[in-house]
Amino acid sequence: MPTKISRITTQKKSKQRYNIYLAEATGETYGFSVDEAILLEFGLRKGLELDDATVNDLIRKDTIQKSYLLAINYLSYRMRSMKEIHDYLRQKEVEPEHIDNIIERLTNEGLLNDKEFAKAFTSTRMNTNSKGPLLVKRELIEKGIPQAVAQSAITIYSYETQFEKAMKWATKKLGSSKKDSFQKQLQQLRLTLMQKGFTPDVITDVLMTIQDEKDDTSEWEALQHHGEKLLRKHENKKAGYELKMKVKEGLYRKGFSMELISKFIDEME
Repeated sequence: MPTKISRITTQKKSKQRYNIYLAEATGETYGFSVDEAILLEFGLRKGLELDDATVNDLIRKDTIQKSYLLAINYLSYRMRSMKEIHDYLRQKEVEPEHIDNIIERLTNEGLLNDKEFAKAFTSTRMNTNSKGPLLVKRELIEKGIPQAVAQSAITIYSYETQFEKAMKWATKKLGSSKKDSFQKQLQQLRLTLMQKGFTPDVITDVLMTIQDEKDDTSEWEALQHHGEKLLRKHENKKAGYELKMKVKEGLYRKGFSMELISKFIDEME
């Protein structure tokens, strides 16, 4: 049964929302509230007659509008991927068909674009932290970006940029593990740089550069440190040849060269 709008008022807490009051046989009653955009779309005004189908359509579109504004607010902090918007709205218990409607609208308005998001995300990561491109690519894929789009985005990482970041990590790592053999430090560095997402060619070149700068004095001091620990560990149970072999074996497993190990064994005697 058609009913007339008797009054429209602005909500106190939200000037963009309006309360719609309806004229009933028993007097005026509150009907529903709508966003300003819905008010204008339907041309709502005092005296306008509404049937049940129109009221249901109003409420449905207003529900979508409220969810759309949630998405707009979420986007106001930074760019988002389509998956991030989808997951956020689902978390807010928005109806699945409404989510698709909102994502389509945001895309048409140019507010959602996975290619632009991937470029901006990669640029931010490259300029603000020490992650390599392969790790950034993985992050993009986790955010729902197609693999081909993610791969295209990380091409802004130049070889020089990667090398500089990787060398910074390598220098820092080397400075914190001087008691390990140089070979073990290189192995740990390779693993660290792989975990940080640097490409194989950059990792190889960084390790070669570091190898050229090897500090023989530090290597000898590290070997002495571990050799003496091995001696203390085994000298109560082993002696003579057996003790030498035990120490030799232990130092070899820690990555020291046979030349330096032999020098240490000779000093033991």
